[in-house]
Amino acid sequence: MLVDKLYSFSDLPKNLKTIKNMTTANSKLWYLEQINLFKVLSDEEKVKMSAMLTEKTKTKKEYIFFPDEPSKQVFILKSGRVKIGTFNEGKEIIKTILYPGSIFGELGLVGQDIRKDFAIALDDEVVICSIHTDDFLGMMRLNARLNFEVTRHIGDRLLKMERKLESLVFKDAQSRILDFIREMGNEYGKPIGFETLVEHDLTHQEIAQLTATSRQTVTTVLNELKNENKIHLRRNKILIRDLENF
Repeated sequence: MLVDKLYSFSDLPKNLKTIKNMTTANSKLWYLEQINLFKVLSDEEKVKMSAMLTEKTKTKKEYIFFPDEPSKQVFILKSGRVKIGTFNEGKEIIKTILYPGSIFGELGLVGQDIRKDFAIALDDEVVICSIHTDDFLGMMRLNARLNFEVTRHIGDRLLKMERKLESLVFKDAQSRILDFIREMGNEYGKPIGFETLVEHDLTHQEIAQLTATSRQTVTTVLNELKNENKIHLRRNKILIRDLENF
């Protein structure tokens, strides 16, 4: 009978929980498949890693980790933005702003026992997945290509920080802001014809902190670029007219 095929009310909460767990697991697996770093994993390895992931939601200005904490987890940003920074004599220094698909807190994989940076959510709903450092290292030991990709990823991030340091030492404020816009265009820009659209959600103050300039300088430089028709500005968007020659 049809009634025999239906769940009883007493079974419903348990089955809803099962469905929810399956949906969450599928969501984590799907997300792993979208990240370039994990495309070297086999389907079986992706399923295994997704089972190791813990998903959490953070609210705006909520810390994900603090300086001086043990580096016991690696994080994957699923949605929203995360700010990575440090404190120097009580002053906050922003190192980078991360967008969905970013891996962070990964220096524990190369021997950093204690964190030097902080990570904080920048949006109202930031979804992150975390995996224990030991579990991640175990996956790297079993997959040489993953080991190589993680090493290259960390190397690329260190090179980026080195270029930023050189920029601070050798370039003026305007050049640093131009470099920042160019970098945003190359990393996150979407081609629209011959132009490039960057959706960034950053305030002028945040751009100033990222480029070691002032908010007034950022505003002045952006307005000059707009007047020269090199960019078009809208709220939280920058349209770069010609990225290749910017």
